[in-house]
This record gives sequence, C-alpha cells and structure tokens, in this order.
Amino acid sequence: MNYRMEYERKKATLEECLSQISSGDVVVFAGDGNAPLSFGAQFHTIAQRVHNVKVFKDFANYYPFPAMDGMEGHIFTQGFFFGKDMRDGLAKGNSSFFPADMSMNGRLIGENHPTVFIAAVTDMDESGNFQIGLCNMWESDCLKAVLENKGKVLLEVNPNLPRVNNGTEIHISNVTALTETDMPIMVMPSKTASPEEAEVARNVHSLIHDGDCVQFGIGGLPNAIAELCMDLNDLGMHTEMLTSSMAKLVREGVITGKRKNFLPGEHIFTFARGDAALFETLKSNQSFRITPGSWGCDPFIIAKNDNFVSINTCVEMDLMGQIASEAIGTRQFSGSGGALCFAYGALRSKGGRGIMAFSSKSAKGFSKIRATLDAGSVITIPRNYADYVVTEYGIAHLRGKNLRERANALINIAHPDFRLELANEAKKLMWI
Repeated sequence: MNYRMEYERKKATLEECLSQISSGDVVVFAGDGNAPLSFGAQFHTIAQRVHNVKVFKDFANYYPFPAMDGMEGHIFTQGFFFGKDMRDGLAKGNSSFFPADMSMNGRLIGENHPTVFIAAVTDMDESGNFQIGLCNMWESDCLKAVLENKGKVLLEVNPNLPRVNNGTEIHISNVTALTETDMPIMVMPSKTASPEEAEVARNVHSLIHDGDCVQFGIGGLPNAIAELCMDLNDLGMHTEMLTSSMAKLVREGVITGKRKNFLPGEHIFTFARGDAALFETLKSNQSFRITPGSWGCDPFIIAKNDNFVSINTCVEMDLMGQIASEAIGTRQFSGSGGALCFAYGALRSKGGRGIMAFSSKSAKGFSKIRATLDAGSVITIPRNYADYVVTEYGIAHLRGKNLRERANALINIAHPDFRLELANEAKKLMWI
C-alpha cells in the first residue's frame, strides 16, 4: 500500500486540524517531549465556537488557553500535574487539579471517555507508522481508549523527534488529520547542586551499593548523587523519568543492568527529560525501553526489582513521617507523579530502600522538617511508607520505628536553628 499517498491526503493546516474539535469533546494532549506545542499555542482560537470541551494536559509545557479570559464554559483544562498555566487559570474557573498516581493516569483518563488524542510524533516510517517515543505517562493507554471510542487522532509531525525502543506506534490508517512542524526537542539544562545539596548527596551515596536498581528524580541534588555514583558498579535502572544524569551513568558504564533480577540489561523509563546528550544516548542505545506509566510505575512491578532504591525529594514533612511533595498547604504546585508508587515499590522490594532527600531549609529559610503540617496539607506519601530521610545533617531511618523514635531521629537531622523548637513542639504532642 502507498502510505505516502494517505499521508498527503490527511496532511492539513493547523487550523484545519483544530476544526476537528467539537463541543463536548474530551481531548487528551500528549505530554513532555511529545507535547503538541503548535496545537497548544493555538487551541484558544476554537473557544468561541465550542462548548464544554475538556482537556487533559501535562505539567512541563505552558499553553495560553488555560489562563485566558473567555474560556469558561468553552474549554476546561485539568491535569495530574498542576502546571503554571493551570494555576494561572484556576482563579478564572478554567482549570482544576486531578489527583492520581502515575500508575493510574491512563486508566482514569480512559474512564472519562476521551474522544480526541493529540500528540507530537516522529516522521512516518516505510510501514506507515509514526512514533511517540519520549513520553508514555498516559499516552499509549489514552490512544487505545480514543480508538476504542472511535474518536479522532490528530498529529503534529516533527522530524526532530527520535524513535526509541518500545515507543508507541500510531499507524497512518488511525490518523484523522496531521500537520507538520520543525520544532527542536525540549531540552532541559542540568542544574548544579548547592553546597547543602552536595552534602545531602554524600549522605545518600552511602545508602547505594553495587548492583542496586535505582530511580532518581530531577534537579541539582539528583545530579550530585549521580556524580557520586560514578564509583559504583553494575547499577540497574527502573525509573519514572529518564534524566541527563542517568543517561550519563549509562554512557559511563555505571548503569549496566547486568545484576538486575527483573528484566536484566534493560533500562526502564516512562518519560525522558534532559539535555541533548540524553536524547542522543536514547536514540543510539537499544537497552533503553520506554514503558507506559500504568506498567512501569505500578508499585507491584517496581517491587519485582530486588535491591530497588528510590530517591526523591519533597517540599516538607512532619515528625510523624508524613511527606508533602506536591503542594504547600492547600496550594497545589505539581502532582503526585510516581512518588508514592516508587516509595511503596521500594518498601516491597527485597533489599529495597526508599530515600527522601532534601536540604533542611527552604529557599525562604524555613525548616522543611516541621512538627506538624498545616491543616489541609496535601500528603503525597503517608507516614506508613516513609523509609530513609536524608538531609545535610545526616540520615534518619524511619521504617519499623514508633512515633517517638521517628520524632527524635528527624529532629537530629533537622537544621540546628530549628531543633529546640521542634523538640518543644514534639513534647507538647507527647511524641517524645
């Protein structure tokens, strides 16, 4: 079959693609590196001709329409990660946060009966397939749901996007319309750790051993931890986000996956975000395998990895071990992502360790370890699943500890300026 003829027949302008959106549609945007940026930039132009369109979108990409006047009753935006565009639109009644773990995102969107799927994809290959290769938080699950609902698939074809091992394929026969773009891949420069974060990293490094299977987050602190891991051997990878620092560990032969008991030799991830070197590594190394968030972030899948080490950070936590990673009080700033999934998976892993690492003070000078969190605070990881907590002042091991032991351990690694206050508050609560 001549797929190129079908491609040309379905090729359209962006405006023609947007004309496929109708009132009542439930639209799913692919996220991160496969986010359809052209569609997002112009989506507001359909507002006055449609009503009650619901949109699911990601955190990383800012689109104008959630924060614009005139959207109410026309386009409503929601997401599992509350990005700045949705935060800006909250006061205008244009958006809302959708609470869910990464392992449930695709399923929950599917239960909302999506009718339109929009993604940025690679060029079409000779078999008539496009690919989503940099993000599968919910993409493959939602594409399947849209096709089952006999909905519409709109594509933004970008020759700069790479094909990767196990990427989500979309055949031209399932495409409603497509438009072409030539946007560069979204690159995120590496951050440098602060002196305090560098000390945190040294403490975390003491908890990682040769042959462990690891998951890191993103930012200066995880980068510093990764640099210190250069002295380790045969680490494995099973992560939510593939970062620049993890790709470097693969290039340097530190992450090999040779000792993994589950999927040995395979570097599992759900989405990739980082520098240009990361994307080049991803294209050239077939040991990487992108998997759906519903599978790769499933805590029971994660737990199949022996000696699994999950390393994440948080906004603040209390002396009981309750961890807030996505909000300040009731103000939502991001989302749960895979934080609880990986914390739970690490606790269930044979020899596993769940590590929460952060500098003891916030940027504004407040203690990140508090006696109690504010009323209404969002708890990302319940106290039952807190394991290791690491600051620049040491390591508190909370697993298997009572509240008195936890409070004392956390006070000892809090910033010295706040230890007396924390101890006094703990005594009032009869925790110590």
